[in-house]
Order: sequence, then C-alpha cells, then structure tokens
Amino acid sequence: MVESNSGYYSPRAASEMETAGLSKHRRSRINHGSSKDNVYVPPAKRRQMEEAAAAAAETIDVSSPAQQRITWDNEARVIHGTINRLNAETIKPLIYELFSKVNLLRMRGVFTKSLLVAAVSSVRFASVYAALVAVINSKLPQVGELVVSRAILAWRKHYHRREKQPTLAVAIFLGHLFHQAVVHELVVLQILTVLLDGDPTDDSVEVAVELLQVTGYQLLQSSPAGMRAVLERLRALLHEGVLSKRVEHKMELLLKLRRTGFQEHSPPIPEELDLVEADDQITLEISLDDEGLQKEDRLNGFAVDTDYLEHEDEWKKIRAEILGLAGSDEEDESGEDETDDEDGSVDEAPEVAHQETAMVPTSGTGEVFVRDLSEADLVHLRRSIYLTIMSSATFEECAHKLAGIEIPQGREEELINMIIECCSQERTFLRYYGMIASRFCLLQNRWHDAFCEAFAGQYKTIHRLETNKLRNVAKLFAHLLHTDSIPWSVLSVIHLNEDETTSSSRIFVKIVMQEIAEAMGMQKLNERLQTADAEKQEWYKGMFPRDNLRNTRYAINFFTSIGLGALTEDLRAYLKNAPKLIMQQAEQNALAKKANDDDASSASSSSSSSSTSSSSSSSSSSSSSSSSSSTASSYSRRRRSRKRSRRSRSVSSSSSSSRSSSSSSSRSSSSRSRSPPRSRSKMIRQRSPASEGSVQSHSPPRSKSKKIRQRSPSSESSAQRRESRS
Repeated sequence: MVESNSGYYSPRAASEMETAGLSKHRRSRINHGSSKDNVYVPPAKRRQMEEAAAAAAETIDVSSPAQQRITWDNEARVIHGTINRLNAETIKPLIYELFSKVNLLRMRGVFTKSLLVAAVSSVRFASVYAALVAVINSKLPQVGELVVSRAILAWRKHYHRREKQPTLAVAIFLGHLFHQAVVHELVVLQILTVLLDGDPTDDSVEVAVELLQVTGYQLLQSSPAGMRAVLERLRALLHEGVLSKRVEHKMELLLKLRRTGFQEHSPPIPEELDLVEADDQITLEISLDDEGLQKEDRLNGFAVDTDYLEHEDEWKKIRAEILGLAGSDEEDESGEDETDDEDGSVDEAPEVAHQETAMVPTSGTGEVFVRDLSEADLVHLRRSIYLTIMSSATFEECAHKLAGIEIPQGREEELINMIIECCSQERTFLRYYGMIASRFCLLQNRWHDAFCEAFAGQYKTIHRLETNKLRNVAKLFAHLLHTDSIPWSVLSVIHLNEDETTSSSRIFVKIVMQEIAEAMGMQKLNERLQTADAEKQEWYKGMFPRDNLRNTRYAINFFTSIGLGALTEDLRAYLKNAPKLIMQQAEQNALAKKANDDDASSASSSSSSSSTSSSSSSSSSSSSSSSSSSTASSYSRRRRSRKRSRRSRSVSSSSSSSRSSSSSSSRSSSSRSRSPPRSRSKMIRQRSPASEGSVQSHSPPRSKSKKIRQRSPSSESSAQRRESRS
C-alpha cells in the first residue's frame, strides 16, 4: 500500500469517510480502487474530506455502538502496526505511541493475540517483544498476566500436537520473559523437564538445547541446582546414544558453552532493551502446570460497553500517570484543594477522620499533623521488599539493595517476616534466603534482635503453617543457628515434653536439630549442647529436661526416634542414677527438716531451763538437810537385797543344768534313729512323713539357746534389784 503522503488514500481512512457521509459505492472505490490502481484523491479534496470528518465527529455520540466499533478498529490497527514496526531502535517511541493511542486495558486481548502471532512467526525478535511486555507489565500487570497465561497455554497446545517450530518459538519467548523477570525461572525449568523426561525424541531434545542456549547464563545465576540437574540429564542421553548425530553434536556444543559459563550469551538483556528498573519489575507467580489458567478469548472480539465513558475517563487518568501527562486543570484543582486545606480550621479535622488521612492537632502550637490511616507507606514498603527479594540474582545483591531501603525503627519485623514468608513459599528450601538472613544478622543489632524475636514467634505459631512451609522455615532458622548468626539462647523457648508440644512443634524441632547435626557434625553438636557453662545449660534445659522423670524419658525417646540418640547420653546416665539421687535428696530434706525442728526445740528448752533454775536453787538447801537422815536406812536395805539375790542365783543355776542334760540325751537318741547309711545317698533326700514329724518335734539348737537365754522371774527380779541398788 502506498503511503498517504503520495496522494493515495490508505484503508485507515474508511471510518473517516463513513462519517463524512460518502456513499457505499464511493467508499468501495476509494478503499479498494479499480483492478489496476487505487483511486487518486487530490490534496485539496482530501483536506476537505478530513475537515468534514472532524466536524461530523464533534456532533456524533462517542458512546454509541457504531462509534465504539470504529474506535475499536482504529486501536486494533494501531496495535498491529506498532508490533509490525517493533525493533530494538524503535521500541521506545513505539511504546509511547501505544500508550497514548490505545486503551490497553480494553484492548489487551487483541494486543496479546497479535504479540503471540508475531513471536511465533519471528523468533529473532522475541527479545524485543519480551522487552515490550516487561514495560507494560510494570505498569499494567493484568496485561502481562494475560500474555504469560496465553503463552503457557499455547506452548502446551503446540507440544501436545508435536509441532516443533511453534513449540520452540513460544519456549524462546518465555525464556526472554524470564530474562526480563516477568516469569519465574521455575517455568523454564519445568519446560526443560517436560522436554527431557521419559523417552525424549530428537525434536524435544533439540528444543531443550535451543532454550538452554538462550537462558543458560541466567539460569546459572538464579538456579544453579536446577541447571546442574538438566545438564546431568543431557549427559545421560548423550551416553545412551539413542539420538541422532545432529542432535548429539548440538548437545556437545551446549556442554562446551557450559564450561565457559555461557559467556557468549551474556549479558542476557541487551542494553537498548533493558528498559525497566529492577525495583519496578513485577514477577508473575505462574507455573507451567497451573490448572486455573484462562485464555479469555472473549477479549479478542468487540463488545459494546455500557459504561464506555466512565472506562475512558479511568484510562485517561492511568495514561496520564504512566506518561507523566498531568493536565493543567488537574493541577489547578489540586492547588485549590491545597489552599483550602491550609485555610481550614483545626475544628474541622475530626470530620475527615473516617477517610484515608486524619488531621490531628498538636497541643499549644496550632500545627496540624497528618496521619495516614490507610497505611499506604507500609504497603509500598512491603511491595518494595518483596520485589527486591524476588528480582535479585544473588544474595549479596539482594542484601545490598535491601540495606539501601529506608526501613524506619520499629518496622524491622516487616523485613524479617517478608524474608520468612518468601522462603516458606518456595517448593524447596533455598540457601539464598538463609544467606540473606545471615547477612542482616551480622549487619546491625536491631536485625539480630528481630530474628531472635521472630524465632520465638514462629515457634509459638508453627501449628498454623503447612508441612512444606514448616520445613522451609525450620531449615532457615537451622541455617542461622549453625552459622552462629543468632545465639543459641533462642532454644530456651523449646520445652520438650508431652504437655507443651504439638505435632507441628515436634516436626519443627526435629528438622532444626537434624539440619544442625548435618551441618556441624554430631560430635561438635554434642559438645555444644553438653556444656559445663551454667548459663548455657539454662538455654538447653527445656530440650533436655531433668525436672521430671517422665519428661526425661520423653526427651530421650524423641531424640532417639529422629536419629539423634547420641545427644541423650547425659540424660540416660541421669535417668539411671535418678532413684539414688531422689533418695539422697529426700534424706537431705529430712535432715534439714530435723535440724530445723531441733533448733526450735532447743530454743524452747533454753527458755524453760532459765525459768526453773531459780526454783531448783531454793530446793537444794532443804534436800541437803534431809540427806543425812536417810543414809542410815538406805544402808540396811542394800544388805537385805544382796542376800535375796544370792539365793535366787543358786536356784536358777540348778534348774538350768537339769534341763540341759535332759535335752542333750534326747537329741542324741533322735539323731541315731534318723541318720541313714551313707551308701544309700538317694534315700537321704526322700524323707518319710514320720521322720519329718520327728525332726519337727525336736527343737533346733538355736531354739534351745534361746530358751537358755530366757531368764526366770526370780532372776529378772534380782536384776531389777541390782539396778535399783546401783
């Protein structure tokens, strides 16, 4: 088609000619021309027609269905023309033109369809299309989400149909979107896994090799473990020798690129296509196996909008904000609002307290402090932290960028919670988050204290997390512990017993201790826990309880079940000696109690002895006078008692001798009757009932000695007399 400047009219003027009132036959002649050439319109006539079209447009209702259709066609034509002319040199002015002429919110379906068609047909411009999507996604994330969703669905469709070229083109386009941080590296790794899993064909391996050549450098920086797994799979296929020579040659070239670190493809984004700052990038969390992806084909066709004018006004505000085109009217209105606020009195401040901001008067000065009740600054802070964490390539870069963010005092938990939340959302634990947290713990004491508080808070609310999130959080804190980024005193919040733990907290403790043992070694961990320092023993007494034997057994069984039984050697020794220790403690308590009682009784006796000393001194004088008179009578009584004791001794000795002689004779006779011959040794063990009875009837020697020791009543009375006499 010849340009309009040369005098020939392009099809874009069809709508203008329709508004100018041209007949259908005349419009067809102008648009399509004759069989040889298009209709030539003189410049004067063309200007006249344009003026008539502009005058008619002022009187036409813009929200009418016919006019909406015309606007739709014009904007679709602009989209197609912009994408067709897009390259690395023209991308900046064309992006400006696209935002200024097209309502991308309403035309996002047409834009996405045209972009994907161009990406499939022109693979070498995939990086340019990805840069365009990155710019639009940073301003309008819903447009970027639609592009990524349709690209993933298109890749699925082409892969299942075994269409090699469209599959490769869409995969390359997604790879460049990964470079622009529009999609996560997980999408690229999933595509590579699908292509190389099972029994791959030559085409699938070739597509994977082409994709790795494009994204290899960036994958090495963001996911080295995933890149290593993919390359190991390629080496295995190369050793199997089931692929064609051409594909094997490409694989060998790829492995040679890997040895150089893909330096030939670095940097992944050319300088002229790096249009979005890292802080403004928005990474869409969409994976290849998501089931809720919607293609939304209804957005591709025209539909009458009943709220057309309202939507147009909204788009004009968004466009002005994106392009920085604030109208003079809006500036005047904002200036008037500011002057009104300055002239307003303090009494009117409580009336706006229900809005997003509240004006609070200060005491005495008359100044007004505006407090933001919508917490927009907090939301912006969280968004900045999240985007910085997700868009950084290495942990040093992320820590450097996060340290540059001005986080006010008292808001440390926002950064800590965002790091923990991002770590928990990952499918597997990444040391990337552990290194970031460790770096911040070493920067300042406020981050160090914030992570210590976060450990206690996470342990108390660990039952709210799912199993995968719980595992990632536990591994994060285990990394901080075995690197000594936070002190081990945080373990004092753990009380390992049946009453104070749940299944989630036990899983948390299990993963933390196993990760620490794997990183430090069992011997070093045992030395760290079995310390002689009294302060450190207080840190670990909750994990290794000794206050109750039941809790001690529970802790021993827990550590043994998770494979860390070597940590419980001291607990086992304590449990073995626990009864002795309990008895000693009971004896010490009894002795202490007895000592306290003796001290109390001695104090009472001393007070009573002091009171009775005076009475005893008065009675001693009277007793001395009577003692002389009683000595004579006591002497006569002692002589009589001695005589009686001599008589009783003689009688008792005669009776005991007679008894002993009779018992010895009876014992000798019974022993002769009972003793069997030595030759019949078996008969000795089998006693007859009669012999047993005879043995029972004779008293053993001990019983006889006991009878001998029994004193007669007379001897007892004589002993009592001797005692009284002495």
